[in-house]
Amino acid sequence: MITGIVVALPEELSTLTSKKLVRGSSCFISKNVLVIYSGTGPTNARRSAEYLITQGATKLISWGCAAGLIASLRPGDLILASHLLEVKDGKDIEFNISSKWHIHTKKLFSTFIKVNSCSLVESKHIVSTSDEKNKIHLNTKAVALDMESIAIAKVANKYRLPYLAIRVIADPAEMNLPLAISHSVNHEGEVSLSKLLVYLARHPTELPGLIRLGLHFKAAKTTLKLVAKHLDTITVFEEMQ
Repeated sequence: MITGIVVALPEELSTLTSKKLVRGSSCFISKNVLVIYSGTGPTNARRSAEYLITQGATKLISWGCAAGLIASLRPGDLILASHLLEVKDGKDIEFNISSKWHIHTKKLFSTFIKVNSCSLVESKHIVSTSDEKNKIHLNTKAVALDMESIAIAKVANKYRLPYLAIRVIADPAEMNLPLAISHSVNHEGEVSLSKLLVYLARHPTELPGLIRLGLHFKAAKTTLKLVAKHLDTITVFEEMQ
């Protein structure tokens, strides 16, 4: 049985493997775990999840970072989503997580780290301000958000496959993302280093915010690497039943 993991960013990929992948490519990181570097956003995530299934995946995991929507969630905090929310036409649509797999994974994680089992909401764009995060929380009651998990959940539901969303807070609720980020994001939602450096040269006051964001991502990656050490135990759950 193969578990497919969808990862949106190179930094998130590096917590699972040292292999360098181009966007849209995949590799096995163990005998039964196949990882794909999808790129950001729901379209890339959906396409990548569908590809993993063509390669034999019988379970799917959304892996990576998330933005916090409440002050109590700090950089490096682990989110094991209990359910997912999509806001469509002003209404909240809920997607449930595979309960038995979720319970098994939460029990395992709780032996070495605090697990926040809570709601995760989708955003189709980068949420850059604390005001916008607060508004999303008030409207949905979700406590964290990302751009890919719902799309992957939809594919899992389509094929009636078990699914988990494992995310770690990198961008806390009170943080406004540096303007340098929004000015350097390309059409795929990824930061262009050349654009970032040019913008930073023209706006050096952005540097402290970028350093702070970098430290937050470092904390998130540390947690993801810790969790990754237990992937084999998580992914064999189906065989254990």
